[in-house]
Amino acid sequence: MTAPTKALAPSFSAHDFRAALAMFATGVTIVTARDASGTLFGLTANSFASVSLAPPLVLWSLSRRAGSMPAFTRGSHYAVNILAAEQRELAERFAGKSRDRFAGVVFREGAGGAPILDGAAAVFECFNRSQYQEGDHVIFVGEVERCERRVDAAPLIFHGGRYFTELPL
Repeated sequence: MTAPTKALAPSFSAHDFRAALAMFATGVTIVTARDASGTLFGLTANSFASVSLAPPLVLWSLSRRAGSMPAFTRGSHYAVNILAAEQRELAERFAGKSRDRFAGVVFREGAGGAPILDGAAAVFECFNRSQYQEGDHVIFVGEVERCERRVDAAPLIFHGGRYFTELPL
């Protein structure tokens, strides 16, 4: 018997797939960048993972239809801001369609001009190392140049379409 050369067609709907994915609790991030003209970009993402310790690599993904795609594909740097529990409002703001997501948001400039959000639980300042088109998303792999964490921060968690924070067992 020969091994299959491609996957079978899905036996489920896109809605069912999305609902099943929602059962995986994730942290919440805002990925930020500054384009060549100085315009700031940022979006809420929960598709974030570590890849390698040596060299230090992380990944995240973005819909190929996203309006901010050119800023992230062409830019040399971006920052992954991991949100703390008290930053739910920021998560919702950067997930929405607001024109000026950065209005009133306190941040400082990081590597390549990427905004570092004040109060984040952790931040990874990344060189835009590689990109892979897969399905309807682009996977970005970032080489971490700098990172920091806030030791006292409680995480913002997303599960089943709702926000939570940690509950010690």
